[in-house]
Amino acid sequence: MPHEHSRPSLLSAEGLTKRYGRRRRPALDGVDLAVPADRVVGLVGPNGAGKSTLLHLACGLTEPTSGGLRVLGRRPAADAAHLARVGFMAQDAPVYRSFTVAEHLRLGARLNPRWDMAFAERRVRESGLDPDQRAGGLSGGQRAQLALTIAAAKRPDLLIFDEPAAALDPLARQGFLQSLTSFVADLDAGAILSSHLLADVEKVCDHLVVLCDARVQVAGDVRDLLAAHRRLPAAEVPAGAELIDQGVARFAAPPPPGYAPVTLEELVLAYMTRAERRPVRAVQEVAR
Repeated sequence: MPHEHSRPSLLSAEGLTKRYGRRRRPALDGVDLAVPADRVVGLVGPNGAGKSTLLHLACGLTEPTSGGLRVLGRRPAADAAHLARVGFMAQDAPVYRSFTVAEHLRLGARLNPRWDMAFAERRVRESGLDPDQRAGGLSGGQRAQLALTIAAAKRPDLLIFDEPAAALDPLARQGFLQSLTSFVADLDAGAILSSHLLADVEKVCDHLVVLCDARVQVAGDVRDLLAAHRRLPAAEVPAGAELIDQGVARFAAPPPPGYAPVTLEELVLAYMTRAERRPVRAVQEVAR
């Protein structure tokens, strides 16, 4: 694998803001973010946090209201060549119900200059899909596998997934995550996975972005974040630590012994809880 410095960051944002129509509260509000190359990113947060908006901006499906965003070192969908470097799979695993599996692959070959038909056909066989089966007759797990195969057969440098496994049963979700991990390794690509399922994020992601209230609350490599956070046994906050919420604190230096480590779920919930309480405090302060 090439050294990280030889590749541009997966995604970088500066002051990124997106408003829809006359909506007073933005979907994204002044987001600053830098995701290094060669990461599998877990993008988590509550409904309405701006996760899908961020992914749509990264794919070039919509334009920011203000601020800057670069994907793989360039403006999203800057040209056809850049567009071919990004594979996107939306939440509902979109496929054409009247098309057969084989027809999906032929369409992919016509639309994508970097299309790898041998890769696509091999993944169809390994997934147990019938090339002559119409997509409308596939199970949810099979449709997800087909949509994932189409996204990966573009041979992109970045795969983006918006809640791809939300509607799948546990067995289908496990198969999907295994395929996702395999594709990222085969393609030597980065990936961004938006998900409500923290167990899925923990299985496949090595970088975390927590998005709440239209802002990034915390971001970084999972290993570094877990190393910097500890659970406090009491309300007292030691020197060199910042209380996040729910007894979870972040230490500026390596935490001293005696503090229990946190799980990824505890870390995420602490930042989400803090973000939910901030607007309430702001309203109270204005009322005073």
